[in-house]
Amino acid sequence: MEENMKLATVEDTVEYHLFLIPDEPRDPEKHKEILQKYIERIMTHFAPLLVPYIWQNQPFNLKYKPGKGDVPAHIFGMTKFGDNIEDEWFIVYIVKQITKEFPELVARIEDNDGEFLLIEAADFLPKWLDPDNSANRVFFYHGELCIIPAPRKPGAVPWLPTTPPTVPQALNIISTHPEEILASESIRAAVNRRIREYPEKIQASLHRAHCFLPAGIVAVLKQRPRLVAAGVQAFYLRDPIDLRACRVFKTFLPETRIMTSVTFTKCLYAQLVQQRFVPDRRSGYKMPPPSHPQYRAHELGMKLAHGFEILCSKFSPHFSDSKKSFMTPSPLWAGFLESLKKNDYFKGLIEGSAEYQTRLEMAKNYFQLSVNRSESSLAMSPGEEILTLLQTIPFDIEELKKEESNLPPEDDDQWLDLSPDQLDQLLQEAAGKKDAEPISKEEENYDLSQVSESMKAFISKVSTHKGAELPREPSEAPITFDADSFLNYFDKILGPSSHESDSDDLDEEDFECLDSDDDLDLKTQETEEDASVKGTLNNLKSYMAQMDQELAHTSIGKSFTTQKQMEPLSQTISNNSDEEDSGAGGSVMTPVDVDLNLVSNILESYSSQAGLAGPASNLLQSMGVQLPDNTDHRPTSKPMQD
Repeated sequence: MEENMKLATVEDTVEYHLFLIPDEPRDPEKHKEILQKYIERIMTHFAPLLVPYIWQNQPFNLKYKPGKGDVPAHIFGMTKFGDNIEDEWFIVYIVKQITKEFPELVARIEDNDGEFLLIEAADFLPKWLDPDNSANRVFFYHGELCIIPAPRKPGAVPWLPTTPPTVPQALNIISTHPEEILASESIRAAVNRRIREYPEKIQASLHRAHCFLPAGIVAVLKQRPRLVAAGVQAFYLRDPIDLRACRVFKTFLPETRIMTSVTFTKCLYAQLVQQRFVPDRRSGYKMPPPSHPQYRAHELGMKLAHGFEILCSKFSPHFSDSKKSFMTPSPLWAGFLESLKKNDYFKGLIEGSAEYQTRLEMAKNYFQLSVNRSESSLAMSPGEEILTLLQTIPFDIEELKKEESNLPPEDDDQWLDLSPDQLDQLLQEAAGKKDAEPISKEEENYDLSQVSESMKAFISKVSTHKGAELPREPSEAPITFDADSFLNYFDKILGPSSHESDSDDLDEEDFECLDSDDDLDLKTQETEEDASVKGTLNNLKSYMAQMDQELAHTSIGKSFTTQKQMEPLSQTISNNSDEEDSGAGGSVMTPVDVDLNLVSNILESYSSQAGLAGPASNLLQSMGVQLPDNTDHRPTSKPMQD
């Protein structure tokens, strides 16, 4: 059985809704016609960005959704983005830009986790906002993120409902009070940080690599570059049943392989590269030795060919309408094509050239699937699309081989092997710390006392059912500790103290109503309880003293650093000699240096992480403490003998 077999899991999905405001009463058919016009305008306007984009699973799409309950008729879209989280954030960028280009539209977006935009800005949200009351509060309007607030007191703000608003209520609030609902600058900045590099980031997320592929796949990818995602996913999520179709290849024969350049997303490329796979001997896909200069191209091509073969094996080869065309005449095509030219989609290419025709075919396919959709095209599976293309597009293997000498260079894939410093930089950028200045070696001055102080501050923090708050900034206000409240909590947990009644309902007036006999009995009872408590404490101290004496004869005390060990060396030596003479029974117990032990243990934990993520680095980094790299390479165990 091969290694790294992957099982299909529930895919992450993002949903987006576009509402038209003001949401005045309209004839349903008229309203539907208006929304469909908006769909055409949106998909046409953003075609230059959407046409060449390679989606992990499903593309950005819009359709009319009729009203249901409190939700009016609107424009709806849903995309399964799977393992590529960048697809989701690209959709956020597109939705945000839609509300900027079409100010009559209001958008809301959510995924499997709910209001993921709020999750991104969790550090800056107001305290009243939580998952229970966030429904129908987060929208994009005029290209800005808006959050409908909740009134502090019922009726304090007449236009704000006391409960989460319905969609019609939210649309009315947005249209009448747009300035009052604008999200804070910090919240908007947190969301914008994830999408600020678009649309330039689209090209940065691509990876071009040489692949040794069957000619049929080369021809298909020339017409439909987006199908590379389906091929990679089929291979990545393969199972033993899928691999039965690859024992003997029927569609993509290995003897037709040629060298070509394939454009992946970085996510797809990583999924393909980092899979271990040995082809079946019967498949005909023989691999050169790993030392071969083109081994990577052969390996990528072999894996991708398996993915395409799996896709085709899932669809019956017998068509009743295999010659059907992807393109159907539409009066919208002329306007769509003109919009592409206006937005420089063809990048100045000469009309009729090979690359121009390739981009034109991509535009036609996008137009058919997104603007002029038909049920047949939507229902077409990747395998059906591939087999249909193989039957409808002519290709000459010899002509394709001539292109091998003019392939564009491959992209460097060193990004797959990030150094610890590069990984830290990426994590800091993701956390919004991109603008932080790097610290030079000369300026590094690590204060280990900061470790103990930060840990003390963390432990002293009052946590709630939502978790512990981490002290992030050194300039934070000093932490206060309410001893009375602390003791009261323990009283409630451990039971009433000697000065309290068994009933929580009795107050001072209740005690005044007691007669003298009751007072006498109560005082007697309190005296007995006090004596009992004192006796218990004395017994506990006696037990602790006995434990200290017993532990003094063991080596467990040597695992802690005491304050005495921190004295000057000469004094320590003389003290040690005195202690040895006096024996364990007469030795004076020296207090443990808590701070030193804490720092020592954390540094030991940090060192054992070997540069990887771990509890010590994660906890300290969240508290704003940066530890130096471990340059002490002392062996932790004896070296192995030959």
